[in-house]
Parts: sequence; C-alpha cells; structure tokens
Amino acid sequence: MAVPELHRLTLDNGLRVVLAPDATAPVVGVSVHYDVGFRSEPEGRTGFAHLFEHLMFQGSESLEKLAHFRYVQSSGGTFNGSTHPDFTDYFEVLPSAALERALFLEADRMRAPKLTQENLANQIDVVKEEIRLNVLNRPYGGFPWILLPPVLYSTFPNAHNGYGDFTDLEQATLDDCAAFFDTYYAPANAVLTVAGDFEVDRARELIEKHFGDVPARPKPHRPSFAEPRPTEELRGHHTDPHAPLPALAVGYRMPDPVGELDSYLAHLVLAGVLTDGDGSRLQQRLVHREPLVTDISAGAGLFGPFEARDPDTFSVTAIHPPDVSAERVLGALDEELDALATTPPGEEELTRVIARWSANLHSDHDRLVSRTLGFGSFELLHGDAGLTFGLADRIAAVTAERVAEAAKGLRPDARAVLVVEPEQGGKQ
Repeated sequence: MAVPELHRLTLDNGLRVVLAPDATAPVVGVSVHYDVGFRSEPEGRTGFAHLFEHLMFQGSESLEKLAHFRYVQSSGGTFNGSTHPDFTDYFEVLPSAALERALFLEADRMRAPKLTQENLANQIDVVKEEIRLNVLNRPYGGFPWILLPPVLYSTFPNAHNGYGDFTDLEQATLDDCAAFFDTYYAPANAVLTVAGDFEVDRARELIEKHFGDVPARPKPHRPSFAEPRPTEELRGHHTDPHAPLPALAVGYRMPDPVGELDSYLAHLVLAGVLTDGDGSRLQQRLVHREPLVTDISAGAGLFGPFEARDPDTFSVTAIHPPDVSAERVLGALDEELDALATTPPGEEELTRVIARWSANLHSDHDRLVSRTLGFGSFELLHGDAGLTFGLADRIAAVTAERVAEAAKGLRPDARAVLVVEPEQGGKQ
C-alpha cells in the first residue's frame, strides 16, 4: 500500500497528535498512547498499570458505566486497550463518519474517568480472575514473561510481575488511582493518533474541539530503567502444577531498542534464523534431527518487539521431555549460537528470514488497527511514527555480519536460565 503522509501537531496542553490520512477504505482508527506501563508502577503496587487500564473503561464524569462500549458498538466499531512495559494504549476503529464520536470518547476519559470504590473493587476482581485464567490455572502460565524477568533483572521496575500480586491489587486505593491518573494520564504524557479516511483540516478542528480544553498538567519525569548487564549466568527454578513437561527459558539483554535500533533489528533476524519455520537452525537440530525438544521459539521482547525502551529481552524458550536435561538443550543452543558467531548465515538463509519479516510487516500494515497503534507507539517511544513504514527497509538492510555479531553477544556468562519443572518432576 502507499505510504500515507504524516501530519503532526501539539496542542497547548501538550498533547502530541499524529494524523495519517488514507482514503483506501471508509474507516478510521483512533488511538491514545500514554507514556506509562508496567515499569512505571510504584513498588508495592504490582499490576497497577494494567488495573488502571481496566478502570479507564468504567465510565467518566459525563458518561455512565458501559457507555463507551455502547457508543462504539452502535457505530459498527471495535475498541480495546492494552498495557505494555513502557506504555498503555486505547483504540477504536469505526466507520469514518463516526470519527468525532471516537475523539469525544477518548477526550472524555482523558479529562476525568469515573474513579469510584465500586468500580475499583469490581475491576480488582476482574483482574484477579484474568490472572487465574491466564497464569495460575493453565500450563506454563506466565511463561516466560512473568517468570523470567526476576531471574534476568535485579531492579523492581524490570523484574516485578506486571500482571500483579493479589495482595498488592487488593490494597490499591482510590487515592492511589487518583495519584496515578494525575501523574501519568496528563495530555502532555500522551500521543493521539488518527489514521484512515478523514480530512486533515476537519480532524484538526475536531481534535482541538474535544481535546483542547483537557486541563494541562506537568509531564512526569521519565526515569531511566537501565541496570547493569549480568556478568555471570543467573539461574532460577519454578514448579508448575499444571505443566505436563519440563520447560526452559533463556534470557539475554538486547541492544537499546531506541538508541541502537539497527543492532536491535539484527537480533530480530537472528531469532528468525534460530527458530522461524521448519528450516531454521534450532528447529532442524532440536526438533527434527536429534530430537531434544517438543517445541522451541526465540524472539525479541517478552511481549514481542517494539514495545519497550531499554532494557529489552531476547529470549529462547523450549519444552522438552523429562529424559532430556536442561543442560543438553542449553549445550545445543550454545553450539548453534557459536556456529553463527563464527560463520555468518548464508545469503539464502538470510533472504528467507528477511522475506518473512517483510511479509509479516506488510500484512500488519494492511490492518488499520495495526497501523494506528504502530504510529502511536513509534511516535511515543522513538519520536518517529514513520518508522512504522520504515522498518521493512531497515530489516532488509541487516547484514549477515550483524546477525553474527548479535549471536556472539548471547554468551553463557551473561544470561538468565529459568527451569520450569512439572510438580511431580525432579530438577533437570
């Protein structure tokens, strides 16, 4: 598809705006990205950023509970929100005629969400049930995104459970909620994105109309979450009462996603070389030839790439039979990384991986919701919404030598190893 022209503006209250007109289809996407995620929540309040995301759907000072749902769905639209390490996003995709409705709804809850004891208690219960469903009562729940960071990282922002501890969630108060909103949900701490079928001048008018009078508040200081890299192998163990087989997660620190983007992208290509498809190195060796594992994957970011600033994590996860030790899997992984560090991947191998990345990126760009969210997150994290369309070319420029350099940096003396054992199994 054609690359849309991007328009930027900043309102007097500090709200940054990205406009990406595209008349291909009569739909429009609206998103708001707030510069606050798991890593910003206060110590003793694990899971608070995600809990607050839920509260933002519970009405406002001018709209009753469930009104947001009703107004979007009655327009033929969809909506959602999600919490990430370094941002929280909210979005709607609707017919283009409903643009003003979406802008009104987002501005309305940016101005004053309905924070009540009833809503807080209800949403604490909802989040607790979500944790039971997705973590506590399923095999490999929280693997690796909850279980690996405490092994790899040492500081609270990077190591804690972003889903939340039940005790911390239950102790959240309305004062906590008000302070969190006042600090992090200021217009100056957000990016509003509008993408799709709209007229730029009309969109500017509507944005000024609905967001212009949202009270300005100071933009909070964003601390660095940097911490020293490991200088030795770190080990952790977890017993999973629901897991049928042992599992293994290996975590490494990655280059700065913002300041060292090209090196970061080389790690994405490395992940593809290792585990993307049946022809990948670890799939061939550990699944088909030996075999040592029943499943293996590698990737950048515990939630996927481009969702965090520094530090970010490269991880390799595997599920293996009980008679295969974790050390055998680690030994094979180290041998394959050493081979790549010594002999860069061949042209055909590199081309295959890059082609898959390019296809996936273009497929994402075909979906308006993905484009809208991509513009917002790249503007927030990188200061450049245009990276949404520049990534394919940047990844295509990754050389075999850069991939080899990335493999060279994944050393046994600078990694975290998490061993997951079934409840009845012994340590591997």
